[in-house]
Amino acid sequence: MTPEELVGLALDAAEDGLRAGEMPIGAVVVMGDEVIGRGYTSERSRGRRLVHADLLAMIEADERLGWTRREQPLRLGVTMEPCLMCLGTALTLGVSDVFYGLAAPDDGAAGIPAVWRPGTQDGIFFPLPSLTGGLRLPECRDQFRRYAAQTTKPHLRRYAEALAGPA
Repeated sequence: MTPEELVGLALDAAEDGLRAGEMPIGAVVVMGDEVIGRGYTSERSRGRRLVHADLLAMIEADERLGWTRREQPLRLGVTMEPCLMCLGTALTLGVSDVFYGLAAPDDGAAGIPAVWRPGTQDGIFFPLPSLTGGLRLPECRDQFRRYAAQTTKPHLRRYAEALAGPA
């Protein structure tokens, strides 16, 4: 599965979230070509903050895998750059690659690998995943444009319009 296909699956998940009135952020975790985790940001429906799309997809993958040995690497496709919490979760789960669409200028963590130097590299912990952004960007922006048009909350509309960019 190509990185663009991964982000395409995340766009499908984000579309489900958009239909539910959520901010259009979707994510999938794949092992080989099999989706083992999927989610969309669910802050509105769950009334909670720690329900990011990528976090929910990785929790689902973790519940499915448990401590089993992985035959293939885990990869994460998400429509928006992971925040620090979600990047840390990807590290803990052992995700090798993260592919995303939109940059998250306020809380994105894609710059962390350039500055973080862990003290030990003795093979106990997984390395930070590689991050590649800007995939399927027009489609990610379009979802935020549509979200901005439907949300009734002015602060969320402004945020979504900024992410959508110029029309």
